[in-house]
Amino acid sequence: MSIKAFELVPVIERIKLMSEKAKTQLDCIDVCGKNLYIGTSDCFVVHYTIEERTQPSGKVTFHCDKIGHKYLALKKPIVQIKSASALNRIMVLCDNTISMLNMLDLEPVMGGAKIKGVNCFCFNENPQNSSPFSVEICVALRKKQLQFYTVTEDKFIHLRDVSLSEPAVELDLDSPFVCVAMTSQYSMINTDTGYEQSLFPYDNENSRPLIKRVGKEEFLLGGPSALGMFVTSDGISQRPPLQWSDNLASISYLHPYIIAMNDEFITVHSILDQQQKQTIPFQGGVYLENFDGKVFIASGRAVYSLVPVAWEKQVQALLADKRVTEALDLAKNANKSGLSRDKINKIYKRFQQQAAFIEFSQQKFEEALELFKSGETDAREVICLYPKFLPSNSSFTRCAPPLHEIADINQLCRGNEDLIMQYKDFLCSYLEEIKGTKLAVGYKQEIDVALLKLYAELNTEGLIPLISNDSGCDLNDCVEWLEKYKRFHALGLLYRLHSDHDKALGIWQKLANGDIADESFPGLPFLIDYLSNLSDHELVWKYVDWVLSKDPEAGVQIFTNRPASEPPSERMRPDTIIDYLHRFPEAVISYLEYLIFQKKLEKEKYHTHLAVLYLDSVLQLMKEPNAKKEQIDIARSKLRHMLQMSSLYRVQLILGKAKETNMHAECAILYGKLEEHDKALRILVHKLKDYGAAENYCMVNSNGKDSVVRKRLFHALLNVYLDPSYEQKDQLIKPAVELLNNNVADFDTVKVLQSLPDSWSVHIISQFLSRAVRKSMNLSRNTRIERMMSRGENLRVKQTSIELQREFVTMNDDRMCAVCNRAFSDPTFVRYPNGVVTHVHCAKNRHVCPVTGKLFSTKQS
Repeated sequence: MSIKAFELVPVIERIKLMSEKAKTQLDCIDVCGKNLYIGTSDCFVVHYTIEERTQPSGKVTFHCDKIGHKYLALKKPIVQIKSASALNRIMVLCDNTISMLNMLDLEPVMGGAKIKGVNCFCFNENPQNSSPFSVEICVALRKKQLQFYTVTEDKFIHLRDVSLSEPAVELDLDSPFVCVAMTSQYSMINTDTGYEQSLFPYDNENSRPLIKRVGKEEFLLGGPSALGMFVTSDGISQRPPLQWSDNLASISYLHPYIIAMNDEFITVHSILDQQQKQTIPFQGGVYLENFDGKVFIASGRAVYSLVPVAWEKQVQALLADKRVTEALDLAKNANKSGLSRDKINKIYKRFQQQAAFIEFSQQKFEEALELFKSGETDAREVICLYPKFLPSNSSFTRCAPPLHEIADINQLCRGNEDLIMQYKDFLCSYLEEIKGTKLAVGYKQEIDVALLKLYAELNTEGLIPLISNDSGCDLNDCVEWLEKYKRFHALGLLYRLHSDHDKALGIWQKLANGDIADESFPGLPFLIDYLSNLSDHELVWKYVDWVLSKDPEAGVQIFTNRPASEPPSERMRPDTIIDYLHRFPEAVISYLEYLIFQKKLEKEKYHTHLAVLYLDSVLQLMKEPNAKKEQIDIARSKLRHMLQMSSLYRVQLILGKAKETNMHAECAILYGKLEEHDKALRILVHKLKDYGAAENYCMVNSNGKDSVVRKRLFHALLNVYLDPSYEQKDQLIKPAVELLNNNVADFDTVKVLQSLPDSWSVHIISQFLSRAVRKSMNLSRNTRIERMMSRGENLRVKQTSIELQREFVTMNDDRMCAVCNRAFSDPTFVRYPNGVVTHVHCAKNRHVCPVTGKLFSTKQS
């Protein structure tokens, strides 16, 4: 899992120390900007300036100059050097004492500011009260105590103390939490509360404690068994540990890498997956630290820098090794300082696209799909891997530099048909996912053509919806493909999409005739619906005869289901259509029904024609010996409905034909149309003996007319019942009495009494008489009430008129309209109850005064 994350570059290959004794060596360093400070084992501080240079080849080198040195006269090793650039000071820990030196001349600061009894110290990088003229430090004393100081240019200002259970030998700080290594264990200290939480012990005899802050309130500690343990301020670990080598001397952190050093190697681990990424041989290392994003390493007599390899190169190397997850994690979390957000996004998306093609080449289709989408890959980059799937007129060329080295899917599959089908299924899923999204903008034709070819080859349900909707499919690319896979219905839809209706209809005609086959073809109803909406009437008539010969009853829908917005056409005139349909009796009946019952056309010839056809149909059925009674009843019902509903047909013509048969019910309707109600009623009563139908006849024929007509019809029916010349008149007494007692019937009581036989008793018609008396009394009383109400209304109107006439209105040449302030040139005017006088046209609302806005009563007086 190796990767080249850093290059080891010499900074000072041979440091000339102040003493040439064999044991004299470099013990610690500090870098601040271009200043390098070296602390030696014989108590010297040496000052260098360093300059980083980048060669045209990209190689990094360093140029160094020695500025000066300072002997602290303690004959002790210098343990720590920390620079505070804001104060122009460096702090040196030697002989358990912190001293301040001037950064430029290394002279002690006036006043001799020092802190004694110190094991180690660190800066507070996150102070609560930051000031540009001071820094905060945390000091671990040899006694069991931490001290916090504010450091100015010439003194240490003591802030507070925190007690410990053991002396601290190493520490790091993320305010307010301090992680300390004491003589036998690690602990986490909350400096706000003073709470000390024990973490875990370490072997102080065989290893040195290591602490490094790696994130907000998170530290990396050297644990047992050469493990690097991540610990948060809560004392828990949220990452797996690192597996280090033994005898580590120092660790550092440069996101996203943990750098560790022992006496033989420098190892680099990723904080993202805790895996070791690089090993660099390096013997005699004594110090390792990250100084403001630059990592420096020191041996006894040399200083080196770990120069990061550009993160883009690292990611590219991982992708070259097909380590996609690592590459994208690094690309997402690498240190990208100096780049704008747009630039970073652009680079990251390209890495995602490269990763997608790697996953694609390894048949990891789910991962590839997500990466193609998140990387906003040009869909054509994917489609072009499938031979002949791009439109023939596409001028697309793959991006440069290329995202991959794949020629096409044939190269990947090596003739494996199952694998080829998996790749085509993937392309289908991918294009369906992005179709209609922003990822498809500008590539509609390429996506639709590719999908059509996939659907045709894979025989999926998406083919018809794709072509039926707004599609970018081109004829030149798709016709041959659809014919190859026998998707003939889709081919017809494609011709329709490109307005080549004749070719589309020709294909569907072959499908309906069975000359070619396609299970997706909906059948003849689809073709009929298509013709009914086709505006090219010449083309419609080209196929009408064939459709009607296949199914006359359904074929007539070509004419009956025309769009309502279709402009009139000579070829679609009803008379033209009716003349043509004479060869298809069922079709002409359906078309006439459409004209009369749906379009409500009131032309005598249409109504007569339909009535005659209905009648002929009934007569034909009646002549057929095998005709079922239900068929005859249905046909006669349609005829009676037509005769009753319409008043536009030639009644005498129909009646002449109907009288020749026993179609009494139809004859009754026809006599009714001729106002020969007596004949109609006699047929219903004497021939059919259908007394209910006779009563219904009276109601139907008086519907919407005044009561005089209604009474006349019911009297006519009563007279038929009471006709003394009828041979079976005794059988009609019961229906006559029921008619008189029927609440629906309406009679003139006097005429009824005059027409009743003398032999009838009062008891027989008692119910009729009771109802007639009640009705008469009710009518009389209602009339009296209406008369009295009218009289009262008349009196109120007279009163109002008299009151209005009591007041007079003077109209002269000086009188002006209260609204427009103009004189009255017309004798008419409007006066409101509050005295306001206006022109008639100025009075917008007679209930609201146009001047004051006062609302007067809207009740009529």
